[in-house]
Amino acid sequence: MKATGERPLGRPFNRLWAAYAVSTFGTRLAFDAFALIAVLALHAGPTEVALLAASGLAVGAVLAVPLGAWVEFRPKRPVMIAADLLRCVALLSVPVAYALDVLSLGQLLVVSVLTAAADITFGAAGGAFLKSLLPPEDLLAANSRFEATAWTATALGPPVGGVAVGVFGPVATVLADAASYLLSALGLRAVGGTEEHPKRPEGGRGPRLDDLRAGWRHILGHAVLRPLFLNTVLVNALIMVASPLLAVLMLGRLGFTPWQYGLAFAVPCLGGLLGSRLSRRLVARHGQRRVLLVAGTLRACWSVGLAFVGPGTAGLVLVMAVEFGLITSSAVFTPVLATRRLEGTPPDRVTRTLTAWSITSKAVTAAMTALWGVLAMLTGPRAAIALAGVLLLATPLLLPWRERTPAPRPGATAPGAPRSGLPG
Repeated sequence: MKATGERPLGRPFNRLWAAYAVSTFGTRLAFDAFALIAVLALHAGPTEVALLAASGLAVGAVLAVPLGAWVEFRPKRPVMIAADLLRCVALLSVPVAYALDVLSLGQLLVVSVLTAAADITFGAAGGAFLKSLLPPEDLLAANSRFEATAWTATALGPPVGGVAVGVFGPVATVLADAASYLLSALGLRAVGGTEEHPKRPEGGRGPRLDDLRAGWRHILGHAVLRPLFLNTVLVNALIMVASPLLAVLMLGRLGFTPWQYGLAFAVPCLGGLLGSRLSRRLVARHGQRRVLLVAGTLRACWSVGLAFVGPGTAGLVLVMAVEFGLITSSAVFTPVLATRRLEGTPPDRVTRTLTAWSITSKAVTAAMTALWGVLAMLTGPRAAIALAGVLLLATPLLLPWRERTPAPRPGATAPGAPRSGLPG
């Protein structure tokens, strides 16, 4: 008998996977493209670049709140196609404006807002669509394949994008990213099939205040999802706050070249491929709950090592080793978390739950990144990186160590939905 996850998942899933792969490679190819355009083409300073990144993310997240409630009660595949086309058109406006010499920071901000809102909406609709497309026993295999694809794109995309920018100019990768969303929309259209139109149980039209809160209410009222949510939001934020500070430290004081800096983060992405493949085997052997607890703990143990990076080959190897351990642990944890989240969420609440999760994570990361920037000015980047690493060591305390199976509240769980407790 084949191991779990090795059997074919069907042509509709393969087309969905292909669409995801194309758009993910396009996005990684255009990694930090707006920052590069702002600096190289618009001669923006650090404050303007930071404001562009933070504002686009924050406003996009706010716009996504009502969109999550609206999407919940609509077929998901058309929404995903529309989100792809919106991102395509918005991104295409950048090279057009650049060619006409009318590109501005204001336009980059508007495009950033639109793409951020579309990203969150697409991700939430995609999770719900995946749950409707596959039986529960295939969800972990599917999420593992998505995770492996994401890390492959992360390893290959930025270096290739850097070459493209050097050869073709600062907007080349944005044009490629726009094309990738068009191809993704065509791939989603090719998935075919029909979706049942979700119906609002209470009747009525349009998202209501109660609809907007439903995702957060489900997460915070769930005995297992709540600690996983709090842990994941905090871990992601503490990992991300160190990224710009490490760039300043390595490219400035320690004298690493841009290609060395890129290599330090590209090579460890191989750990993402390893971890995503291990996740299915580990769950089959040890159970979902144990893998979440162990991998969730391990991913918090690495980042403190970045505070000790020094110059030269030894420093480069240290960064690679730390990032490899972090990425491998995260790649084991992430698909299992994504599967558990889908299993623990009723079908009529998936989109709002994923939207709430994504919005909270992005908002907390943006706020903590700004806070750590101020902290770095006061203490220096190395001390700020060390503090983030030390705080990460405490985050496993937020994981669901106590196995609980709470009694379902009236109306909280759809008939036939999985129980709230993590399986052993």
